[in-house]
Amino acid sequence: MDLYEHQARELFADHGIVVPRAEVTDSPERAREIARRFGGRAVVKAQVKTGGRGKAGGVAQAADPAAAEAAARRILGMDIKGHTVGTVMVAEPVDIDSEFYVAYVLDRAAGGFLAIASAEGGMEIEEVAARHPGAVVRVPVDPAGNLTTAHAARIAAAAGLPPETVDVLVRLWEVLVREDALLVEVNPLVRTARGRIVALDGKVTLDDNARFRQTRWGAEKDGHGDPLEAAAAAKGLHYVKLDGEVGVIGNGAGLVMSTLDVVAGCGARPANFLDIGGGASARIMADGLSVVLSDPAVKSVLVNVFGGITACDAVAEGIVRALDTVRLTKPLVVRLDGNNAARGRAVLDEHAHPLVHQVPTMDGAARRAARLATAA
Repeated sequence: MDLYEHQARELFADHGIVVPRAEVTDSPERAREIARRFGGRAVVKAQVKTGGRGKAGGVAQAADPAAAEAAARRILGMDIKGHTVGTVMVAEPVDIDSEFYVAYVLDRAAGGFLAIASAEGGMEIEEVAARHPGAVVRVPVDPAGNLTTAHAARIAAAAGLPPETVDVLVRLWEVLVREDALLVEVNPLVRTARGRIVALDGKVTLDDNARFRQTRWGAEKDGHGDPLEAAAAAKGLHYVKLDGEVGVIGNGAGLVMSTLDVVAGCGARPANFLDIGGGASARIMADGLSVVLSDPAVKSVLVNVFGGITACDAVAEGIVRALDTVRLTKPLVVRLDGNNAARGRAVLDEHAHPLVHQVPTMDGAARRAARLATAA
């Protein structure tokens, strides 16, 4: 579960990390009052569970309370990557001397965590890595052990961070461990003109499997900022909205994640993550296709299934029956492999839907879906 920025900052403050004063509101008039109490100047930030708020106009510097009210009025109700802004955070401004990037993220392949840090903060870390790969350091961290001050000092030194950030690195690790997080990120972590180290922004993703321990976030359980995610959750689907044009459906989280990478490697962008799990009944396929096709950004759909407990012919039957209830308006590329794959392909061949394309390999299917999406 992703937290809103103001919730992430609340966690940081609980663990002794300095954050600027801030309050959340859904009222422009209230934003004006908050700015007045903060001394007049303020930063108004959209509270949505997605990145790119600044580029979308969801972050504004306000020189006075009237400007804070105007900014809040403009930002509230905005659509940012499919997320409607319902609240804004009004924060006390900070005089920045230097900006840094620090994060801990789960490394599933290695079965541990990575500390990622850079002396170049304030922008997307992918941009920094692409422009200057040596500026981003990645240091493995053993999840079974505590992150010591000495370990944090090595991370800071490798990234070129000042020694004052070591304490923050230790405390961020405490946030990750004690709050059952899969990701904690601060961008930017800043040094102010007076030499204080302050977390200006925060991103935290909690492990859904630990909800029974993290009861403070129980009210967020059914909250979805994106309407498609809400619709999928109502149908019991594991769906995450992304910012691309190729819809992706697969059986198994690992396979879906791999499919997203392959699609990206073919020059297209995945529009979503959708794991239908071990079963692919007609209802599940119909529900999944309905949600994915409801995204106006989707230009093609890729169904990537490896038959195991659920045989590919059952998946194919599910697709055929789903097409009886869902009007297919975009090309659908299907890759079936594994248990009863030949029978599954035959089922789809017999149905002969003009918009269904069968490709036997994952790479080939991703290339076809990417090509169809870009040609649309």
